[in-house]
Amino acid sequence: MSIFPKISLRPEVENYLKESFVNKEIVTALGKQEAERKFETLLKHLSHPPSFTTVRVNTHLASVQHVKNLLFDELQKFNGLSVPILQHPDLQDVLLIPVIGPRKNIKKQQCEAIVGAQCGNAVLRGAHVYAPGIVSASKFMKAGDVISVYSDIKGKCKKGAREFDGTKVFLGNGISELSRKEIFNGLPELKGMAIRMTEPVYLSPSFDNVLPRYLFLQNLPSALVTHVLNPQPGEKILDLCAAPGGKTTHIAALIHDQGEVIALDKIFSKVEKIKQNALLLGLNSIRAFCFDGTKAVKLDMVEDTEGEPPFLPESFDRILLDAPCSGMGQRPNMACTWSLKELASYQPLQRKLFTAAVQLLKPEGVLVYSTCTITLAENEEQVAWALTKFPCLQLQPQEPQIGGEGMRGAGLSCEQLKQLQRFDPSAVPLPDTDMDSLREARREDMLRLANKDSIGFFIAKFVKCKST
Repeated sequence: MSIFPKISLRPEVENYLKESFVNKEIVTALGKQEAERKFETLLKHLSHPPSFTTVRVNTHLASVQHVKNLLFDELQKFNGLSVPILQHPDLQDVLLIPVIGPRKNIKKQQCEAIVGAQCGNAVLRGAHVYAPGIVSASKFMKAGDVISVYSDIKGKCKKGAREFDGTKVFLGNGISELSRKEIFNGLPELKGMAIRMTEPVYLSPSFDNVLPRYLFLQNLPSALVTHVLNPQPGEKILDLCAAPGGKTTHIAALIHDQGEVIALDKIFSKVEKIKQNALLLGLNSIRAFCFDGTKAVKLDMVEDTEGEPPFLPESFDRILLDAPCSGMGQRPNMACTWSLKELASYQPLQRKLFTAAVQLLKPEGVLVYSTCTITLAENEEQVAWALTKFPCLQLQPQEPQIGGEGMRGAGLSCEQLKQLQRFDPSAVPLPDTDMDSLREARREDMLRLANKDSIGFFIAKFVKCKST
């Protein structure tokens, strides 16, 4: 059931995307009408959250079953949720929690608060509303009031407005923790919770400080990537664009903290976050550096004695390039303000990072490239470019194979497309889940839905041939 409008895009961006998804190869395979229908379905699905919240267990500190039991108790204690927690059959360290919704017949209140689009997206995935996210509030709003929360998906509401009649999407009801005056006339650094969501349209657990040493909130394809990389104890592994460190810490956990995991990011605050996460999760094999990944290759060939970037060529056994991207696969995403120029800016950056990664990879080493976007240019076109640019690379099948095959249109063969993994949010109808349907659902059907109804994502795996 589609309760939200399709994702709001600039016309030139929507046309650009449509050209990719209704290209000649796809039209030949599906027909123009079906290709256009799938594209429109994709735009609608992007504005809705996935049907499951996914968390990864930090197996370095505890067993999955132990954490699963703790999580069940926590959800009942804080959220009153009595829903099944499923362990993924192919990703043993991943737990899945069903999302209830869209919930109907929630009574809208006279007192309203308007939040920005990003805040609205977070609310749809279980977050409460914090003061910085509020754009507008009713004139007489006070602490303790029942508030209807709306998202300003087009960014038209003026900060501090007392009412807003523009395009807004209902997110549910909550209890105000602060008055209007405290929100808009308070201290500039006011960052606390402003509205505690009690009747969200999508009922999803909030993971604020829930088992922080044992759990990492992570979308299903993001947890899959590290398993595809398949890191082994004793290896030297590079996470080239690592922030906020979810995949970095996953790598360290999978090698049982035995090896060397180098994490790079060019923003200092993000690198500090990686270090904090490594410390919290008890992982000692991670070394994080504030460094631009495009410059990570040492050009003067002087012997590396300190193990800091830049690095000598062919220094790493495995490299993960979870590349900076347009992020257009993220869900829910009710509005994207990218211009066409901004959207196009990612492909050249990704190629610079990819070139550095190939140079840093040892012969017979593994390189995994991933994005959380849906564009052909940042995904399949990059694979086609890489295979032409670097004859030393061979595309590899992936394990586990959970997503669908790659999208046509970049000139890759059918066999090559089958070796890719693309997660397409339009692959299944939007679920309409209530407690009754959840009780009657079969575990196999729920797991099948979790694999399909995820964020938009892309994974490619390469191996570097031996030097001749």
